[in-house]
Amino acid sequence: MINTTVRCLSGAFLLAASSATFSADEASLKADIIASVDRQASSLTALSDEIWGHAEIAFKETESAAALIKHAKEHGFQVETGIGEIPTAFVAEFGSGKPIIGIMGEFDALPGLSQASVPTRTPLVEGAPGHGCGHNVFGAASLGAAIAVKEQIEAGEISGTVRYYGTPAEEKFFGKLWMIRAGAFDDVDVMMDWHPSDKIEASAQSSQSLVDFLVEFDGQSAHAAGDPWNGRSASDALELYTHGINAYREHIQPTVRIHYHIMDAGKVVNVVPDYAKIWVRVRDRSRDGMTPVYERVREMAEGAAILADVDYKVTLISGVHEILVNRTGGSTLQANLDTLGPITYSDKEERYAKEIQKATGKPEVGMDAEVRPFRETEKNPPGGSTDVGDVSFVVPTISLAAPIAPKDVPWHSWAVVATGGMSIGHKGLVYASKALAMTMIDLYQDPDLIKAIKEEFKERKGDYEYEGILPPGPPPLDFQQ
Repeated sequence: MINTTVRCLSGAFLLAASSATFSADEASLKADIIASVDRQASSLTALSDEIWGHAEIAFKETESAAALIKHAKEHGFQVETGIGEIPTAFVAEFGSGKPIIGIMGEFDALPGLSQASVPTRTPLVEGAPGHGCGHNVFGAASLGAAIAVKEQIEAGEISGTVRYYGTPAEEKFFGKLWMIRAGAFDDVDVMMDWHPSDKIEASAQSSQSLVDFLVEFDGQSAHAAGDPWNGRSASDALELYTHGINAYREHIQPTVRIHYHIMDAGKVVNVVPDYAKIWVRVRDRSRDGMTPVYERVREMAEGAAILADVDYKVTLISGVHEILVNRTGGSTLQANLDTLGPITYSDKEERYAKEIQKATGKPEVGMDAEVRPFRETEKNPPGGSTDVGDVSFVVPTISLAAPIAPKDVPWHSWAVVATGGMSIGHKGLVYASKALAMTMIDLYQDPDLIKAIKEEFKERKGDYEYEGILPPGPPPLDFQQ
């Protein structure tokens, strides 16, 4: 149950809204928005739990996308599927004309994080995927906000178009890149975004730019004991390559991160491996800092191949830009968060949260329910990357963080799965849906606000012409994950 101020749809809410400088008409519309999300709460949590149960990974989110599409159609949205040649990417639209306000929803899970809704590590199916980033809640909450806005358009209270963007494969391949290349965001005025978190915050922080690529080495197999001199080891090249990367770490900026995942280094011990493959990721706080490191690490593959006397190939997978912050939009969202106030959790929920914190070695403080103040934008963003960054270079984007997990628990872990499928996650869903929809109402009602958001967007973007970091051709739908 969230703060009673926001659940009251009479004088108490209007008073709270007025204190946040909302007009009487705005306060009334926002009261209607809150009422709409409350009416939807049970169906949205059921939708979120269904996606939580499907737990499908990048480009394989067939059932999850179908559930969201069905829900959108049941609420009167026109749906276009297969955006950017991705079967699970879609756009659901209602209304006509300007402004066009979009809202993004993600729904892909992470491999190996299957977990029951209990506060100790308990996989439902050992090794199966799980929603360790809360995207089941993300997709459902955003759709709930779009539905609340749609009802106001339908009632004639506001005019324009609302679009829900079903955006798959955020965790691995960055599906939004192909949607951008297909022009899906070109005519949007402002985009809304949120992400599950352990706190409530209107985000004014950027993220890290990154690039993903594969390096493959091809050599010559031979018997490892009988005639190893006839072999040219692809595994040797891979080891030399990773050694080069690790030696390079001393000589890069502190903001740079380099990760790799060895995908193939041979099959058996008594054969000189003729093939090896590694996935490499380079990050930095901006694409300008990331690019030269990427180029250097690419060059290292050739050096490793020469040393091992094998052939090599480098294949770009995709990459993302850092988020282009929009403080004008963020401050508008902040006013709505201040009106909504904190989330109230039950004693049972707090105990559950503390048990998870204990199990993950974190201070047992429970949930962080307070609304954080609007922070200054940091020069060096914390770790983490998202293809929302690319959208933010195409259309001004407003971002929210809302809690679905206990304070400070490890993200991309079973702990987030354990709360994303029960009441703690459900409360974050409802809260996010209200905050997003309330901010969208501000945009529909205030053309000058949209203008100011766009002016900041143009100023921050400057002369840069956006170009996605991805190879030509369709997305890698059949990639062996």
